[in-house]
Amino acid sequence: MILLTGTYGFIGRHFKHALHGRHVICVEEDYCFRFLDQWDGWEKVDLIIHNGAITSTTETDVQKIHKYNVDFTVRLMEKAIRYQIPIKYASSASVYGQFGNETVSPQSQYALSKLQVDYFVRDNIDRFKSVQGFRYFNVYGSGEEHKGDQASPVSKFQWQAEDGGPIILFENSNHYLRDFVWVGDVVDVVLNNKRGSGVFDLGTGEPISFERVAGYIADKYGVGVKHVPMPGNIRTQYQSWTCAWDEWEDKKFMTVGEYLK
Repeated sequence: MILLTGTYGFIGRHFKHALHGRHVICVEEDYCFRFLDQWDGWEKVDLIIHNGAITSTTETDVQKIHKYNVDFTVRLMEKAIRYQIPIKYASSASVYGQFGNETVSPQSQYALSKLQVDYFVRDNIDRFKSVQGFRYFNVYGSGEEHKGDQASPVSKFQWQAEDGGPIILFENSNHYLRDFVWVGDVVDVVLNNKRGSGVFDLGTGEPISFERVAGYIADKYGVGVKHVPMPGNIRTQYQSWTCAWDEWEDKKFMTVGEYLK
């Protein structure tokens, strides 16, 4: 039996689809604490995959973020420790902050909550049967419609092009690079990697610019690109680039160009 959280979300839905045919118990935000308190089937669980979280980087309710992203996650991990259940969970590359290097420097309450859990894991790693955290980079793919402004640039640019364009880019977007990773590759690595316990970057290791992504889409749909100034309220925490440092041997990642063909 597999315990899966976050299936209301974009990435969690892809995990649910990939696990079709397996015995999966889905746990969602609206009853997650009650589930922890009342469910008695832990001895039957073979694996926990935890993607559920408050994912908005602009959420300002600190108590809400801590409740679901830290408190619930740590309590779920304590269940994994008590019953010796392997657990795989979603962290975030946002823990690296504005410059995206190997030094953590969270710039939002969301990023801070993810880093707190990573620290809990590293401090308690010997208590787990197996634990793997994955710092997801810029995940994109089908099924992002419900995310609105939190959707990946790949999807947002596509939607703008499908509406006739133009694609809206911040000025100097050729200098802003992201490690875009297709959601199908994320699911594959999480479910099928052979590594031991630890906290890992999950990205392609080959960042590309927003300008390049927009160019792929503009060429495909025959639309233009419009550059606008970056709003002042996000300029101070806007990452200049992101790049996964962990390499996934024998894994060929989908490129954005291949995805958009």
